[in-house]
Amino acid sequence: MSASAAKHEESGTAPPIEVLIVDNDEAHAEVVAESLDRVGFRCRMATSGGDGAKLIEESTFDVVITDLVMGDVDGLGILELAKKEIPEAEVILMTGYGSIPSAVEAMQKGAFNYLVKPLDIGQLRSITEKAAERAGLRRANVELKRRLDEKFGFEGVIGDSPQMRDVIERLKRIAPTNAAVLIEGQTGTGKELVAQAIHQNSPRKNKPFVALNCAALSENILESELFGHVKGAFTDASTDRIGKFEFAHGGTMFLDEVGDMPMPTQIKLLRVLESGDITRVGSNEPIKVNVRILSATNRNLEEMLDAGPFRRDLYHRLKVVTIRLPTLIERSQDIPVLIDYFMRQFADEHEKQIKGVSPAARHKLLTFDWPGNVRQLRNVVESMVVVDYDGLLDTDDLPEELAEPVEPPGGHPGTSLAGLVGKPLSELERLFIAETLRVTGSNREEAARMLGIGERTLYRKIKGYDL
Repeated sequence: MSASAAKHEESGTAPPIEVLIVDNDEAHAEVVAESLDRVGFRCRMATSGGDGAKLIEESTFDVVITDLVMGDVDGLGILELAKKEIPEAEVILMTGYGSIPSAVEAMQKGAFNYLVKPLDIGQLRSITEKAAERAGLRRANVELKRRLDEKFGFEGVIGDSPQMRDVIERLKRIAPTNAAVLIEGQTGTGKELVAQAIHQNSPRKNKPFVALNCAALSENILESELFGHVKGAFTDASTDRIGKFEFAHGGTMFLDEVGDMPMPTQIKLLRVLESGDITRVGSNEPIKVNVRILSATNRNLEEMLDAGPFRRDLYHRLKVVTIRLPTLIERSQDIPVLIDYFMRQFADEHEKQIKGVSPAARHKLLTFDWPGNVRQLRNVVESMVVVDYDGLLDTDDLPEELAEPVEPPGGHPGTSLAGLVGKPLSELERLFIAETLRVTGSNREEAARMLGIGERTLYRKIKGYDL
């Protein structure tokens, strides 16, 4: 029995691996099916390309094994259809010696591997096993993303902490409207991601989403970017150019770091918000635009009103609705699910098979203070995925910024080894469970995983120790 099939049988929960064999040589197809059936795969046969195509359109398979040369629909046609209908599945080609160049072409089009006839049964089983593992991992990633979006997210805004549940509920109410939204939060908290989520869940989602960083450009260039310019408006203005407002017509404009916008540009932006008209630099002709404005800042705009660098009337125009994004430490309960989300995202992106994160590395990630917020966590997890070589993200994969040992929580008596000697085992267990719950932000699923026990067992111990 194959490793994957054995794993399914032991768990008793996951379905068996489904394999489709497409071969117009019926006797050969039966040999392939029988050899795979014996090691736990569940096989179906099609004795023509047309029949195979029909099964692909009607059913779901983990692996498709197809002959390359067939009369009606050939192996390349089966490959193309499978990639369209069941993209998580892997396709293996069977070919004679003379058609190997075509098999190589199929590999370039996304086939997992090819087998040369007459088949080596051991090689057949080994390659099918590897293909099934790859398909299972890809399907798990798709399913995880779906479940995360259903349970924790709103178009990629991930979180299950009370703070993020409030943000997501607010986004659901705000998105369908045309209201201007001011998104506040420290650098790296995901302000642009929230703006994109609002746009993607609004009636404007099929129109442009245009982002512009107000702090990155000088006053003259910023105005040209926003409103466009006409030929000759300034040096190097050799042709007419439309601005971001015209390009975003019917859609959404995201103004990042709006608190750094120069005062003259603030005045012009206010006029646009009041009239719905823009005027290109160097022109006197107004152009009507219909754009929803989302803006973001990591500065305190209310304090800037009193000091003078930001106009009060523009501030109130921009903040019809306000969303404040918490720092990652404020929403530390979300760190475990974010780690898993980013791990699977980047494993898929960099085509690497990652089984998980070691308890030691997970502890480092959970206890770091994350001054760069979600963006920093995302970058760290991507770095770990890229440098990993053994399929398990461990402390040797951590970047330098997390390489220093995490000090034990200060002020807690008995957290050093010497302080624990002589204490009853029940008290030690209570201390470790309490500390693990603290580190995971009371995430019981994550705490159970770190402690190596089941969630029900953890629940009983929490109840018994009155934690």
